[in-house]
Amino acid sequence: MPTVAVVGGSLGGLTTALLLRDAGCDVTVYERSAAALSARGAGIAVLEQTLRYPVERLGLAPETISTQTHQVRFLDPDGSTAHAESRLNRFSAWNTIYRVLHDAFGSERYLLGMELAAFRGEGRRAELTFSTGEVREADLLVCADGIGSPARQRLFPQVAPEYAGYVAWRGTVPEAMLSEATSESLRDAITYQVLPHSHILVYPIPGLDGSVQPGERLVNIVWYRNVTEADLPAHLTGRDGVRRDVSIPPGQVRSEQVDEMRGFAADHLAPQIAEVVTSVPEPFVQAIFDIDVPRMARGRVCLVGDAAFAVRPHAAAGTAKAAEDGWVLAEELVRAEGDLDASLPRWEERQLALGASLLARTRAVGDSSQHRDDFRAGDPALVFGLYGPGQ
Repeated sequence: MPTVAVVGGSLGGLTTALLLRDAGCDVTVYERSAAALSARGAGIAVLEQTLRYPVERLGLAPETISTQTHQVRFLDPDGSTAHAESRLNRFSAWNTIYRVLHDAFGSERYLLGMELAAFRGEGRRAELTFSTGEVREADLLVCADGIGSPARQRLFPQVAPEYAGYVAWRGTVPEAMLSEATSESLRDAITYQVLPHSHILVYPIPGLDGSVQPGERLVNIVWYRNVTEADLPAHLTGRDGVRRDVSIPPGQVRSEQVDEMRGFAADHLAPQIAEVVTSVPEPFVQAIFDIDVPRMARGRVCLVGDAAFAVRPHAAAGTAKAAEDGWVLAEELVRAEGDLDASLPRWEERQLALGASLLARTRAVGDSSQHRDDFRAGDPALVFGLYGPGQ
């Protein structure tokens, strides 16, 4: 089996590294951050593919690393229920899933402070040059370096992120800080509210210590609000004056922006949701982009996760797509007995089709809510899923 270098040590990179190692590959992960990764305030809805490695390979029960809700509920502005249906959903936190995957992979071959400066993958092996000047080789270079992927920019310079016209306000608040009425209302549901050209969703995720017990969890918000492209630079400039490309981290959003957001929430959101939003101590802003690539493999280099297709969050499938890229890559490598010339084209064909389909579906949902304003409670298209609603 080939030697593999995985660039990017987040969820997609770690899942791919674990799967390829399980398949018999000699795998090293190179993470550019000099310190252990963390993502405060990042709740995620988790699909089967996101939890597949922890469940199937590590033997963990889903309920130990994710919360679950049994209702999907849409609220009117007065807090009454506009629509409700029974549906099981699972949610977790980026930190929770990362800890599980990182502990499983170990630290020996998970190298920090290794920023990829250049690479070559045209021959039979890939050559990696890091910012330290160190040069390493591998049979296969897997680039899991995220939405701003330098690897993608090098391979496909014509591909640029396309701004969707809106941002997501995100953040968490400890469940125990909420009033009992609000906590009870939101406890066993993913709760939506639809506003003109906007919508918000609220759901429980594990606490900072990983606890999934009611009362010890966090409540996560994702609120989509339109921002013109002309105004986007101001929204992505933090208190420190630094202009970010995609997201302003917690604690850096300017106070006037936070005040406006909280004021609008108090005036227009259902009381339960408004209490959560206005209680989030350090909300942050994430711009929504689409990225569509013509290829996912070239020579001995391939792209996985957001480095290839970056999709809007509305199918809750971003982390699932990254994980599935890894599962299918390992499957095709095993099928081809480690032959990269045979396995990479088959893998690429399958994952290009999945990425294009998912991107089209999430664009449709986002445009319905934020631009056409025909987003409706209970629309079957809103059911989370990687291969289709509920799939």
